[in-house]
Amino acid sequence: MLDGGLLADLRACVGESGLITGAEVRERAIDINGITPGATALVRPRSTEEVSQILKLCHARRQPVVPLGGRTGLVEGGATTARELILSTDLMNRIEHVDADGRTMRVQSGVILQRAQEEAERHELMFPLDLGGRGSCTIGGNISTNAGGVRVVRYGMMRGLVLGLEAVLADGTVLCSLNRMLKNNSGYDLKQLFIGSEGTLGVVTRADLKLVARPRSTSTAFVACRDFDSLVRLLGLVDARLAGQLSAFEAMWPEFYAVTTSPAAGHAAVLSRDYGIYGLIEALGSDPQSDQARLEQVLETAMEEELILDAVIAKSENERRAIWAPRDDPWQVQKQYGVTFNFDVSLPIGNMAAYLAGLRQDVARRFTGASVYAFGHIADGNLHVIVAPGPGGAAIRHAVEEAVYEPLRGIGGAISAEHGIGLEKRSHLEISRTAAEIAAMRAIKRALDPLGILNPGKVI
Repeated sequence: MLDGGLLADLRACVGESGLITGAEVRERAIDINGITPGATALVRPRSTEEVSQILKLCHARRQPVVPLGGRTGLVEGGATTARELILSTDLMNRIEHVDADGRTMRVQSGVILQRAQEEAERHELMFPLDLGGRGSCTIGGNISTNAGGVRVVRYGMMRGLVLGLEAVLADGTVLCSLNRMLKNNSGYDLKQLFIGSEGTLGVVTRADLKLVARPRSTSTAFVACRDFDSLVRLLGLVDARLAGQLSAFEAMWPEFYAVTTSPAAGHAAVLSRDYGIYGLIEALGSDPQSDQARLEQVLETAMEEELILDAVIAKSENERRAIWAPRDDPWQVQKQYGVTFNFDVSLPIGNMAAYLAGLRQDVARRFTGASVYAFGHIADGNLHVIVAPGPGGAAIRHAVEEAVYEPLRGIGGAISAEHGIGLEKRSHLEISRTAAEIAAMRAIKRALDPLGILNPGKVI
């Protein structure tokens, strides 16, 4: 239990409705993986000033604080113990300003991603970040984890979409690096410290986001290829021929496609399940007719060169959604197979086929009845792997992690492409970061949070 005096001070700061204690904390803080919070108190500030006051109170008492956004993280980055206080940004949900001419948007960190997307569209603009959790995840969470999603190949990670931000340090100091200019080389770019730091260096409270012109056309195709090499060659052809319009190039291996288009999943199989691998292609452009015709021409060329064996192009928004539905529903594997281990790794495209083949062999050798399902953002080298362990269940988790992560060591791969480190991947960080890098990270942590009260135990 937390100190009663601290709870009284917090209540005075945020009001009666701003402090949640007891059983209700569980309802408000259980995450997407069903992990129940250990914390027994949750504070809900409405402004940067209240966040600052909260952290000053906690810093004075050495009270650990765990920031919480939309609870869609997948690496236990928001996990808590009974001695920790949850700081939720759910009430910090204002879109403060949209500059249509300058193509920027200023938001509080608790704004839901989809709401930011919709607000940009009202101004004939687009906020390019997009991922499956768009209806729940928050901008602050996207910043703290440096979110990626399906449009990285064209627009980059969240890091490239944040022009400036405001964060509160562990002692309550407000660090305002808000900035609406695309170019600003005035000293150190301090915002970069907080992007991807998972709430361990400061609590992000506001951000200036980069917007782009809203596309007038969306062209979507689903293709079947003989093998991974054909899919990679197709990526090169599509990227070269679409004049910079390629926004997504996703891959689904047949095992994954079969599960997510099974009768139990409820998603239609728009192509036969008998092919070697599948690709989902999406391009954003300015002219619906010419853009669609360009994509059709590229696919005809790919067919002639035998890079693809079959293809379907969406003719309506409903057809586009039907194409994306299996790709956006990896949870079907868990629903149909029970215990699963989900991984998010990054590696050079040239190593991807061999890595996955080796992983399948290793998993089959080690674990009776286990299965491997793969999909991902192939254009940016991000592979998502789901291992259904079979009879071994949760007890073999460490061995499965070893099978997935260790091969990355020798090929310059990363144990986390876009999900972050949290608690789940912390013990494997040395596979992707040198001892010197980890020491530098710890030095930065000590400098900004000397008492170690912000999201303790996460990342490093």
